Amino acid sequence: MKFFQYKENNKLKIGKIILHFFLLMFIVEALSSTFGIVRAGERGVLLTFGAVSGKVLGEGLYVKIPFVQEVKIIDIKIQKEQTEAEAASKDLQIVKSVIALNFHVNSDYVSKIWQEVGKDYKERIIDPAIQEAVKASTAKFTAEELITKREQVREDVKSLLKEKLSSRGIIVDEFNIINFDFSKSFNDAIEAKVVAEQQALAAKNKLEQIKFEAQQAIEAAQGKAKAIQIEGEALLNTPQIIELRWIEKWNGQVPTYWGQATPFIGIGR
Repeated sequence: MKFFQYKENNKLKIGKIILHFFLLMFIVEALSSTFGIVRAGERGVLLTFGAVSGKVLGEGLYVKIPFVQEVKIIDIKIQKEQTEAEAASKDLQIVKSVIALNFHVNSDYVSKIWQEVGKDYKERIIDPAIQEAVKASTAKFTAEELITKREQVREDVKSLLKEKLSSRGIIVDEFNIINFDFSKSFNDAIEAKVVAEQQALAAKNKLEQIKFEAQQAIEAAQGKAKAIQIEGEALLNTPQIIELRWIEKWNGQVPTYWGQATPFIGIGR
């Protein structure tokens, strides 16, 4: 009899130990779920029975009711979203672009974002807005203008994104077009156009050089003709110059036969 009583007492003790253990675990879990920390650059959305309470927790330690309330963390630091977008230009060229968006969540909208969208706001809000803005802006420019007016295109897309995302609690910090990619036929056409322009420029430069050289030749001929004219007038008006030129070219030898003319006309006069 005592043996069975002893066995029964042991069962009760073990049961109490197990009960106390689970009670202790429950208390630890309750205490651990009562406190939490919101780190720097984050905000906490307080939920009561799964519903958004409207209270937003700032950085630091917070206290909540265990098993009744929970806190969802949303990052409000600047984040980067890089994606690809495909659109048609004004002249119906297919343009593939790689773009990068820097953004952050407006801390005043974290409750609304969690309530309406949840944690997938990048996929549900930002990515569709990027695609729509890129398509709308690309359609305003020809394929060539997308290259030559790249900065204007970037500003246009950025402006559209700000307009679309600000009302949803997303603030655009910066937007950049990393790359444009066109079809092979368009790239070949652009390359051919550049080559043609370079050849035309080279031909123009060659023509200008020929004109310059021709003008130089004309001016040289005019100068020479002017010099001959001046020299002729001088000889006509001053015969002594002829004698001086003859003497300058004389080699010092006297011909054996002079004839009736004298080589030193008027010398000594």
